[in-house]
Amino acid sequence: MALGRTYSVALVGLNGYIVEVEADIGQTLPAFVILGLPDASLNEAKERIRSAAHNSGIPLSRRKITANLIPASLPKRGSGFDLSIAMAVLLAANDIRPTGRQVFIAELGLDGRLRPVRGILPAVMAAVQAGYPDVVVAHANAAEAELVPGARVRGYRTLARLAFDFGADPQDLALDFEPEDEEPDDAGGTAAAPLAPDMSDVSGQGEGRRALEVAAAGAHHVLLTGPPGAGKTMLAERLPGLLPDLGDREAMEVTAIHSLSSLTSASVTLLRRPPYENPHHTATAAAIIGGGSGLPRPGAASRAHRGVLFLDEAPEYERRVLDALRQPLESGELVIHRSAGTAAYPARFQLVLAANPCPCGKASGKGVDCTCTPIMRRRYLARLSGPLLDRVDIQLEVERVALADFGQPRAEEGTADIAARVQAARERQLERLRPLGLETNSQVPGRVLRDPLRLPGPTTRILDHALERGSLTARGYDRVLRLAWTLTDLDGRDSPDTDDIGQALGLRQATAAAA
Repeated sequence: MALGRTYSVALVGLNGYIVEVEADIGQTLPAFVILGLPDASLNEAKERIRSAAHNSGIPLSRRKITANLIPASLPKRGSGFDLSIAMAVLLAANDIRPTGRQVFIAELGLDGRLRPVRGILPAVMAAVQAGYPDVVVAHANAAEAELVPGARVRGYRTLARLAFDFGADPQDLALDFEPEDEEPDDAGGTAAAPLAPDMSDVSGQGEGRRALEVAAAGAHHVLLTGPPGAGKTMLAERLPGLLPDLGDREAMEVTAIHSLSSLTSASVTLLRRPPYENPHHTATAAAIIGGGSGLPRPGAASRAHRGVLFLDEAPEYERRVLDALRQPLESGELVIHRSAGTAAYPARFQLVLAANPCPCGKASGKGVDCTCTPIMRRRYLARLSGPLLDRVDIQLEVERVALADFGQPRAEEGTADIAARVQAARERQLERLRPLGLETNSQVPGRVLRDPLRLPGPTTRILDHALERGSLTARGYDRVLRLAWTLTDLDGRDSPDTDDIGQALGLRQATAAAA
């Protein structure tokens, strides 16, 4: 008996590592042992592989089989190693010819068919980057795997067909078994895609529409406060439509995250539109930030990478969940530590918070119908911590829609027109910031604002006074400057003036009012 060797990929977060799979067939009593720090689902591969091989016409040896996954110190989880272990065992038994540097990633069904696994895109990316471009996956994962530049992908439906291509005796194989495609036939034609929410649906709310345009242009975070029914959710839902399409690199990042998160479907094309996540206020920290048993999985914050994370009824979220967002708001990355290992996921999203002014939601305008005491109102809004709000650039109070705006037909500007201005503003700031390695105004650090992009003293006088009085923090000072640069980009000018600074400061009016 010879030693069989194949290759697969272990994912830790979005980072993939090549795993060498060794298989040895001993001369002792029947057994199947998997070494190399496998988790419970990987240990169950022994029975899946035995049944799959038997039903494919190539039963495994009745002697002791030992599979070793190298490096042994790297945690390995999931059913994606099934195929590589099976091929290594068949190679050790001389049932197939050597597979070379092929990488095998698929789950095995008991009947011998190859099942898709999630995370195939980042796994194939890691294989190509490590110099292993030849990849074998389940047929259902092939289209997603082919999205990776440089990958040479082969998709199979059954273990028998794969073994035949690698030299197994066709007389023994169950080649007459070919499962039907898992995708349902589209006999009724392609269903029409649902219409995306459009800004023309929002009646009135001129300040809210302008704030959303500024947020989209500079990738700024937003807090919308106002009574129920004022249009906070409508505005938030329309923010993704104002954002530009994702570039190749960004689309690959977003698609990789959703590939790792998806339990049901595989991607057949890169996700070009910014994602939108709207978790319920009862969501746990693991659901928002990421986590779970074993190695942590991405949460809503990472799935919103390059898009929008909308937290409606924000004060109803747990305080620790909201404060956990402070790190990714600054760094654009989530690093999650667990006993089984550490995973890092990108999380550069736009945060949109929506909140009522008080528990009953009626403390707006004169507040004559509000039944909340002043201390109840303060406690309610105090659930949004100061350090979190200090990281939110735009803080706007959304008033009730007036009858004149709601009751009369009115042609509001649509998403397409606003998105065109946003795109032009993004191009201006990219041209200015590209030499600095930056993309949007929201990413500009304070040292850049105070050196290459420093504004004259008379222009920033109002900000200097606010900082001296303590009504504005140093972080808030920088964020107002970033807003001012975005306003300048939207207007097509080269540098902010005093009016831009005043408008930017006004977009943080909730902070000013609280002070």
